[in-house]
Amino acid sequence: MKGLDTLDWVVITIYFLLLLGVAWWVIKQKQKNTEDYFLAGRNIGWFIVGASIFASNIGSEHVVGLAGNGAGDKMPLLIYELHAWIVLMLGWVFLPFYARSGVFTMPEFLEKRFDSRSRWVLSVVSLIAYILTKVSVTIYAGGVVVSALLGIPFWIGAVATVVLTGIYTVLGGMRAVVYTETIQAIVLVLGAGILTFLGLEAVGGWGELKQTIGPEYFNMWRPNSDPDYPWLPLFITSTVVGIWYWCTDQVIVQRVLAAKNIKEGRRGSIFGALLKLMPVFLFLIPGVIALALKIKGELHWESPDEAFPVLMSNLMPSGLRGLVAAGLLAALMSSLASVFNSCSTLFTLDIYKKLRPEKPEEELVKTGRIATFFVVGLGLLWIPIITTLSDGLYEYLQNVQAYISPPIAAVFLLGIFYKRINANGAIATLIGGFIIGFGKLTLEIVKSGFAEGSFLYAIADINWLVFGAYFFAMCIGIAVAVSMMYPAPTQAQLQGLTFGTISSEQRAENKASYNWVDIVTSILILAIVVYIMISFSTLAL
Repeated sequence: MKGLDTLDWVVITIYFLLLLGVAWWVIKQKQKNTEDYFLAGRNIGWFIVGASIFASNIGSEHVVGLAGNGAGDKMPLLIYELHAWIVLMLGWVFLPFYARSGVFTMPEFLEKRFDSRSRWVLSVVSLIAYILTKVSVTIYAGGVVVSALLGIPFWIGAVATVVLTGIYTVLGGMRAVVYTETIQAIVLVLGAGILTFLGLEAVGGWGELKQTIGPEYFNMWRPNSDPDYPWLPLFITSTVVGIWYWCTDQVIVQRVLAAKNIKEGRRGSIFGALLKLMPVFLFLIPGVIALALKIKGELHWESPDEAFPVLMSNLMPSGLRGLVAAGLLAALMSSLASVFNSCSTLFTLDIYKKLRPEKPEEELVKTGRIATFFVVGLGLLWIPIITTLSDGLYEYLQNVQAYISPPIAAVFLLGIFYKRINANGAIATLIGGFIIGFGKLTLEIVKSGFAEGSFLYAIADINWLVFGAYFFAMCIGIAVAVSMMYPAPTQAQLQGLTFGTISSEQRAENKASYNWVDIVTSILILAIVVYIMISFSTLAL
């Protein structure tokens, strides 16, 4: 890898000065209460909402891991980057229910739909899930990126970025996060877009790329007999993970909850869905380009996760190399900031406030800041475990999420679409699912200690995509079966929180919050998703 030169450092310095300037401007606007600190006063426009959704999602693990998939023959995992259609579901299906309920957090919504037990369980599970996935993976990827770019030890790079991001997140709250994320999204798209263009030019164009790699390499749909990525379990499990992540997860939903109204929140989700189409071209294709250049003998890297930084350092000219480096740092910082803020929101409002309801707003804001530091520390401790679960960073992330998401997705989907589901069905699904999911994860970690052919080895050895699909069906079954053993919720309990209980006034209000532009844009996004799915299949190869 080539190191950064003076002009690169000038570009990176300008980027950080701009970022810190915006953060300082926000920090000077004092957060008086929890709505200001955790939801930016519920006064964010659609452009900021959409950019923030995109930046929250695209962390260093995406940049490094998705390019690694492109370079490491893991094209089926591309399906996780075609979830723009699920982002649309957030705005069109879920947001109206969340907005009408007036909640700050997703566990709070479950309390309104079911009872306080569900709120407690989801709060605890979510915090654990963030440490296992978002915090630790982002810090790990950030350490890899920063050490590769700056030539410093991994742990120094990881801790330095955490500290810098933590400072403005703790001081500025949600408003600092969403405004800095908007800048970071622009820098990331611009930098990665230029790299993709230069990479295609270096390899000789799209036709030459397909010829070098082989057209069959681009097929994302493998037969159900495939031991790693059978297409039907892949589609089912990725959809379940997508609904959990995009429609029920605090980090993403918190962005639309911060919007001025349903109209701005929905348009923000549509804009976010449009941006979500970009990672395929911005990160996965550069990984494939890096592989093609390696085959041609023009590039060298050891691990697929090194593909993006090596490609960037060798292809980008001085100055532009600094821009892409800034984009990688932006991806790290934006996703970290999002998780930090959402973790502090969950802990403060769903756990601390429930235990100490008499505490004033200023005290709650202070507690949220303190909670951030503990989450970061636990994330750092989990990093060594990541390498034992998977040989690819991105696959590790999807693997763990396949065990966390099914019970949560099942409870939210049934809670909104099926009014017969009651509190007992919800709590049984959450607790039962939590035990099953983490039991499978634990068995995978200690799998080497079991004798081949034993029952526990067989369970640990089940393909994670196959397990995720059956696990979701199991969660649906638990929720419905347990709910049928107890009385149905009353109409008064459910009013406005589920389909079938929406008043005519609420329907009219929702209808007034969109127009033909929103509908046409959404249909266009769906068409692009279908086109990409067909393009990366044997039908087009």
